[in-house]
Amino acid sequence: MKAMILAAGLGTRLRPLTDEVSKPMVQLGGRPCIEHTVLLLKAHGVRDIMINLYYKPELIMNHFGDGCAYDLNINYSLEKELMGTAGGLKKVQDFFGNEPVLIISGDALTDINLTEFYNFHKEKGGIASLALKNVHDPREFGVVLLNEEGRITQFQEKPKDVAPISTKANTGIYIFEPEIFKYIPADTFYDFGKEVFPDLLTKGQAMYGYETQAYWCDVGNLDVYKSVQFDILAGIVKVDMPGKKFENCIWLGRRADIDPETEIIGPVFIGEKCIIEKGAKIYGPSVLGSGSIVGKNAVIKRSILLEDAYVGDNAEISDSIVGKKQRIKAFMVCENRTLVNKACFEELRIVE
Repeated sequence: MKAMILAAGLGTRLRPLTDEVSKPMVQLGGRPCIEHTVLLLKAHGVRDIMINLYYKPELIMNHFGDGCAYDLNINYSLEKELMGTAGGLKKVQDFFGNEPVLIISGDALTDINLTEFYNFHKEKGGIASLALKNVHDPREFGVVLLNEEGRITQFQEKPKDVAPISTKANTGIYIFEPEIFKYIPADTFYDFGKEVFPDLLTKGQAMYGYETQAYWCDVGNLDVYKSVQFDILAGIVKVDMPGKKFENCIWLGRRADIDPETEIIGPVFIGEKCIIEKGAKIYGPSVLGSGSIVGKNAVIKRSILLEDAYVGDNAEISDSIVGKKQRIKAFMVCENRTLVNKACFEELRIVE
């Protein structure tokens, strides 16, 4: 089976983080979100991967290259204009040939058992299988209705103003038989949820819902972004974090330099080449991206520092995100902020 990672979205709900990087490249637990997806595919035996790209494509292409460093074959489809979830797949039809097609998002985090999902699909024998997850609030998701056999009988796209037909959310993880391409027009913006699936229902094609208990989260906004980071630290989602785990849920990357006179209370992830200077205090859940520097007597609480961030001496950071290469001055106090560019630093105060 070959896979396609959908990675062409703009990530507008994650701004200002996505002003600097594409949504699949935002850091989660020491890796870009999409890298967790690639490693999940590899763990379940998928070796041939297609990634569609639109916004800041060079970031993903430079990160993975041709995939040889991961012992994978990674290919790219650059979209000059957005093609939609289904239109993007149709564009690379030749890549898949006559093999089943796995679709998965590059900007959601999951530890779904793809092998079990594939076996479910082959057992049911439908043209499509959709991975579903029960959610408390289905208004932001497409939801489906199943019959007793697990066959999908109805779709509903993001029921914000009407009663939802179920709480079974469409995760955007699909397995298709090669016949799916017959139902997607070429050179056309086309969407699975709004167009392909309703069309398949109308034409009597069998689709089944695979209900997963695994972790799945669409990293849709900054609050969710922080909560997903902390879910990783808490072990709620099973992902491969770089570095070595020590007592009290503390992860250290290679060549991290930590002064012995510091206080670190986990869960905390400290990336490679980080520097934590004398007297600094870091309270979890917190994530420090690679190359970050925390100055003398600085305090970090429940916060995320992205790569090469700098926190000056005696500064205090709590419940915040500090962007890549951003500098927090000495004695500065930052609470409940997202700091990724100069405009974000307005109204920060200095400790007297």
